[in-house]
Amino acid sequence: MLKGDKVGLRARHETDIPVLQEELGGDVLVTARATGMPWRPFTPGATEAPFVVGDAKDGVAHFSVVDLESGDLVGAANLWGTDTYLRSAHVGLGLRPSARGKGYATDVVAVLCHYGFVVHGLHRLQIETLADNFAMLRAAERNGFVREGVRRGSHWVMGEFLDEVILGLLVDEWQAAAA
Repeated sequence: MLKGDKVGLRARHETDIPVLQEELGGDVLVTARATGMPWRPFTPGATEAPFVVGDAKDGVAHFSVVDLESGDLVGAANLWGTDTYLRSAHVGLGLRPSARGKGYATDVVAVLCHYGFVVHGLHRLQIETLADNFAMLRAAERNGFVREGVRRGSHWVMGEFLDEVILGLLVDEWQAAAA
């Protein structure tokens, strides 16, 4: 398990899947905002449903997020789009409704930075999030991510186009902030 101050990132357990599917994947608005794709229902136990993790997929590391103190499942996180040549990847996370607003997101991003930069030896991490996702923007910026640009009107979410903010962090910046 990878540990931060508040959270641990561990392998996905079978018992995590129905909880994550119900609370994150079952929420039409959350799914549309997080994935940039239309929501669709999945039959319980479907192998193609979100949060089901089978064999390791190239370029994606899926984690369940747990509260270190209680051991409770608080969400899901991933490092995705890993490019071993450019030594870069993308950071993503989703927290259960009951876990939001408690500082978990900042800690999850910190642990994913450690995983990407130290374990994988990456040079760059990137976060893409909707411009009105203030919690994710705050979590990214608290971890040293810099706003690099805005893709105007790039995401169709529930009847409207929304802007997406792109943030980046280089290993040298992360190391300097840690020192």
